Amino acid sequence: MRLLLIRHGQTPSNVEGRLDTGVPGPGLTELGLAQAAAIPRALEQETIDAVFASTQVRAQLTAAPLVESLDTPLAVRDGIREIDAGDLEMRNDWDAVLEYHRASFAWVDGDLDERVPGGENGHDVFDRFDAVVDEATSLDKKTVAIVAHGQVLRVWAAARTRATQQFASENPLHNTGMIVMDGTQENWSLVDWHSAPLGGENLDVGVSGGPGGTAARVH
Repeated sequence: MRLLLIRHGQTPSNVEGRLDTGVPGPGLTELGLAQAAAIPRALEQETIDAVFASTQVRAQLTAAPLVESLDTPLAVRDGIREIDAGDLEMRNDWDAVLEYHRASFAWVDGDLDERVPGGENGHDVFDRFDAVVDEATSLDKKTVAIVAHGQVLRVWAAARTRATQQFASENPLHNTGMIVMDGTQENWSLVDWHSAPLGGENLDVGVSGGPGGTAARVH
């Protein structure tokens, strides 16, 4: 199966650089809506059989233009929501961001006992994300799109394709960036790590904090 792991469009919390991981969470900025609207054309060469999104509103809003273009239902699942920031929730200082990344990137190299302060450990996150991917693979579809969140996508994809922590930490996933994987739940390979927005960097709608700014670094 082919997995298209797509980060949601820009949110107000992305503009402010906040660790905003609660459910349902914020919607999209004007730029974020434009980024979402650009996805169907960017993926028109893909034959997408199913689309999943997390229970966080920003993922569902990002997926909406794609499912409309495909005329397919959207499967909303809690298991692919963002990694819980716990005690760091809504902070935007670098100490908080670095600690959130330090704890979650440790899972890529197998340290699943590491925990975000007051939040989840790697076992928690991988178990819930794997369950949704198991469901997707059981559908016997060739290509499935999962619209979710920057850190959970980077960490899960790197771990499951045996990429290194260094690779995952040095390769951001901007709003509507996409990771492509092929294989099975037991053996995934990394096909592409497309950091840039699927619709390109030039969606100028007059919103500050565009894809190359703070929004690229926190989730």
